Amino acid sequence: MSDQRLFTAALLDPDAPCPTGLTTWNGSDLARRFAVYRNNVVVSLIDALADTFPVTLELVGDEFFRAMAGIFVRAAPPTSALLAEYGEGFPAFIERFEPARSVPYLADVARLELLRVRAFHAADAEPLTPEQVARALADPERLPALRATCHPSLGVLRSRYAVVSLWAAHQGIGDLARVDPFLPESALVVRGGLEVQVIALPPGGDVLIAGFANGLMLGDAAALAASAHADFDLTTPLALLLRHGALCSLN
Repeated sequence: MSDQRLFTAALLDPDAPCPTGLTTWNGSDLARRFAVYRNNVVVSLIDALADTFPVTLELVGDEFFRAMAGIFVRAAPPTSALLAEYGEGFPAFIERFEPARSVPYLADVARLELLRVRAFHAADAEPLTPEQVARALADPERLPALRATCHPSLGVLRSRYAVVSLWAAHQGIGDLARVDPFLPESALVVRGGLEVQVIALPPGGDVLIAGFANGLMLGDAAALAASAHADFDLTTPLALLLRHGALCSLN
């Protein structure tokens, strides 16, 4: 193992000895100085996860979150210098983390928060203007053959739990005490300007968007959504996508 890998491994293992070859400028205790540095590195990574997953933290409390995040940090250190990208595997880790099983919706809330971070850092693109929408919808006979392009920031999460309502309640939108976390919800995440929005999708909306992402024409994507949800109504999710700037083209 290279010196760099030995150093990295020692940083993340509290029981590992101080790496050889290190010196201190003032002759102070090398093991103590390295222990402080090791602790600062781990705390900084836990803080980065807390910034990315604030609602996940609130759901379990600071002590539990930091203990859980500390285990994750040591098992999966960052591979990029950009801490905004750190935490990609955290939701899946939570799902496997036995002590978190008592909060079964925790992993999906973390997935929603990760989609928000991705949306914030996604590429810019101009959404459809009202004039473009009017032109595209002017001929009803052409509607089924239209192909939609989604905004680069768009993300969808289909969950067995009320992830949108849980997230919204922690933003002061709605009453957390009235949220039934075991009601399935699908979330649309999309950025408008610098604001990332989280919106509950109507039945079949997630299937419709998946159809768009796979290059299906509007008619075929709508038929797929209708086959998945008997109460699917194309007008509702399409209007929602247009209203929130989630589509960039209808060709």
